[in-house]
Amino acid sequence: MKTNIVMTTLLCCATIVSVSHSEEIGSVDTEFKFFGPDHKIVVEAFDDPKIEGITCHLSRSKKGGFKGMVGVAEETSDASIACRQVGPIRVVGELKEGEKVFKESRSLIFKKLQVVRFFDEKRQTYIYLAYSDRVIEGSPHNAISTVPIQPWSNR
Repeated sequence: MKTNIVMTTLLCCATIVSVSHSEEIGSVDTEFKFFGPDHKIVVEAFDDPKIEGITCHLSRSKKGGFKGMVGVAEETSDASIACRQVGPIRVVGELKEGEKVFKESRSLIFKKLQVVRFFDEKRQTYIYLAYSDRVIEGSPHNAISTVPIQPWSNR
């Protein structure tokens, strides 16, 4: 019985760990919390895993307080994204339309923040869509960023 409880707890904790490979750039506090960390907005950067030369910056809320401290707070669906070409574009894997390039848990089990990539062939532009989804009910909150493919010079 004790083993089952421990395994269930570990499994739940594993679901709140981010599966993305992002780097925190900075944050600002938005609300003071007497117990636990403050609510804040976090800015992170991640590189497209299959396209060298594209980096996205994502801002999102992060709840503090006791629930945020222990990892059981449900985060809001709000997020903002800006993606840019930061070097020569080089595709290093097979690309799929609507492919996930970033995913992060936003609640203990059911809610995720995701970024998917599309390609507008006519305009030679990559489109990144950030949105939150939930197993039962999703959210219409979303943000997009576009990266037109440009020649790159190393002057």
